[in-house]
Amino acid sequence: MTDQPQGIAEAEAAFADLEVDSPTVGIIMGSKSDMEVMEQAGTVLAEAGVSFEIRVMSAHRDPETVSEYCANARTRGMKVIIAGAGLSAALPGVAAAHTDLPVIGVPLSSSLSAAGGLDALLSVVQMPPGVPVAAVGLDNAKNAGHLALRILRA
Repeated sequence: MTDQPQGIAEAEAAFADLEVDSPTVGIIMGSKSDMEVMEQAGTVLAEAGVSFEIRVMSAHRDPETVSEYCANARTRGMKVIIAGAGLSAALPGVAAAHTDLPVIGVPLSSSLSAAGGLDALLSVVQMPPGVPVAAVGLDNAKNAGHLALRILRA
């Protein structure tokens, strides 16, 4: 019998104690114009000492980037994704389709919306079975940050 398994166990134990700089929460949005609202989630997380990153990626203009980001989120150490989008608000659902992590959708109002944000709200909450997305109120990224904290502490 070799001591390779013991050596592997020791290496795993040593790595388990290392601090990793990867974000715990990913905050994504469909457009740079959403940044001011979505940064509110980051403020809540920062105040609680939770690491996060903020990225702009469109479910319509660059679906491959969204797919890759969400599919690899868990291996990067993420535990929750917060996705903000307006108008058709496809981003939260597309994110949830590519990961098994909890996804919190933030419907965003837009001056381009004929429905004043109701379209985005309905898009976030009307997900098909098997593709769950939590939803917070219109433009309420702050509550998305608080919900992410509750998920992390559960």
